[in-house]
Amino acid sequence: MVPNRFENGYGLTPEIAEAAAAAGAHLLLTVDNGIASMAGVARAAALGLDVIVTDHHLPAEETPDCIIVNPNQQGCGFPSKNLAGVGVIFYVLTALRAEMRRRGRFSDGLTEPNLADLLDLVALGTVADVVPLDHNNRILVSQGLKRMRAGKMRPGIRALFDAARRDWRKAQPFDMGFALGPRINAAGRLDDMSVGIACLLADNDAAAQTLAAQLNDLNIERREIEQSMLNDALTGFPETLPFGQTTLTIYRDDFHQGVVGIVAGRLKDRFHRPTIVFAPADNGEVRGSGRSIPKLHLRDALDLVAKRHPDLILKFGGHAMAAGLTIHGNDVARFQTAFEETVRGLLDEDDLTQTYLTDGSLPAGDITLERAQHLSAHVWGQGFAPPSFTDEFSVVRQQSMGAEGKHKKALLKKDGYEFEAMFWRCGENIPERIRTVYRPVANEWRDNIELQLYIDYWEAA
Repeated sequence: MVPNRFENGYGLTPEIAEAAAAAGAHLLLTVDNGIASMAGVARAAALGLDVIVTDHHLPAEETPDCIIVNPNQQGCGFPSKNLAGVGVIFYVLTALRAEMRRRGRFSDGLTEPNLADLLDLVALGTVADVVPLDHNNRILVSQGLKRMRAGKMRPGIRALFDAARRDWRKAQPFDMGFALGPRINAAGRLDDMSVGIACLLADNDAAAQTLAAQLNDLNIERREIEQSMLNDALTGFPETLPFGQTTLTIYRDDFHQGVVGIVAGRLKDRFHRPTIVFAPADNGEVRGSGRSIPKLHLRDALDLVAKRHPDLILKFGGHAMAAGLTIHGNDVARFQTAFEETVRGLLDEDDLTQTYLTDGSLPAGDITLERAQHLSAHVWGQGFAPPSFTDEFSVVRQQSMGAEGKHKKALLKKDGYEFEAMFWRCGENIPERIRTVYRPVANEWRDNIELQLYIDYWEAA
C-alpha cells in the first residue's frame, strides 16, 4: 500500500489500517514510518492485524504496541544508528533470509534470494534520504554504485539516469541525491508516490522510460512551484535577519504541502536559521516541515515546545536535521513565538554563524582536472563531505545562467592560472576580487570533461 500523503496523512493511520483489513491483509509491515503511529497500530490490532514497524526516525517516549525494528529505539544494540528506512528494511530481509536458512527452508526447493540485487535501491534510498554516510552507509552506497556502473540496475533507475541526462556508467552520489532522488520524490510531493514506486519496480525498459518521463515532468512542475513559494516567502524579507532572531516560521494560504520541506531547506541555507514552513491541510489544520542547522536537534526542540505548550502541537516527528508537525491553523503565530523562545534558549550567537571547514589553500598549479577526477572516485555525501578548499581569486568575467539568471558562471584567476567556476543560486554581481570556499569538480557533459570549481561560499576580498 502506498498512502497518498494529501489524502491519508503521514504514516500508518487508522484509515490505512481499515483499508488494509478490508483488502484482506493479515500482516502490516511499515517501511520508513510507523514509529509515531500509535493510533494506527491500535486500530490495526483491533481489526485483528499483526503489525511490524520498521523505521529509523527517532521515537518519542511512547511507541506503538507492536514489533518494532528501529536502530534508534531505546535498548537496540545495532551499531549503525544512521541507517535510512531503506537500510533498515534491507537488514530485516538479511535477517529473515538467515533465519530461513537456519530452518532449512531453501533446501525444500524454495529459491534463495540474492539480496545484492537490491543494492541499487538501497544506495539510491540512502543518498536520497540524506542520512549521514557513516562507515556502514558508505559500504551500502559504494556497493550499489558499483552495480549501477556495471549496468546491474533496475530498468527504472536506468530510465531515471536517462531522463536526468546523467551517465549511469559514471554514477556518483551526486546523481542520486540531486538528479534521481528529486524526480522520484516529485511524485509524492505533487501527485501520487505510486508513480515513483512503479518506475522503480518496472520490469521492462519501455514501461520504465514512460514512467521516468512522467516523473521528469512532475519534477519540472515541482521546481516551478518551489521557486514561486520561495519568492513569496522572501517578499519583504531583509537581506539579513534582525539581530537576535534565531528561527524562521512561515505560513501562506496558497503554499503547496508537498514542497514546504524543500522551501524550508532553501531558507535555512540562506539565513542559517532553523526554519519551519507551513501549508494548509484538512479540518483547519496546517502541516509544517522543518530543516535545522548543525547545533540544533530539531525533533528534540519540537519535543520541548510540545512539553511546554501541551495543546499546541497535534503531532510531530523527525530527527536532528529535519522534522514534520501538524498544528491548528489559528495557532501559527502562537507556534512561531513558542518555537523562537525555545530555540533561543538552546543556541547562542556563535551557533547562528555559518562555519565552513576546509582543507586549506591549494597551489594554483595543483588545481587540476586530474585531482578533481581522483576526488570524484570516492563516495562522499551527508556527514562525509568532499574536500573543499579556500583561496582568493580575481574575477576575469562572469555571466548569468539558468532560468531567470539565478546562477553565475565566471572565469577566475589565481597566480596566472585561470579556472571556470560555477556560483549556484547567485543572482547578484560578483566583485573583482573574492575569497572563496570551493570544490574542484570534473564536469562531464556528453563526450566532454573539464575542470570546474563549484563555489560553496564567497565574499569580497
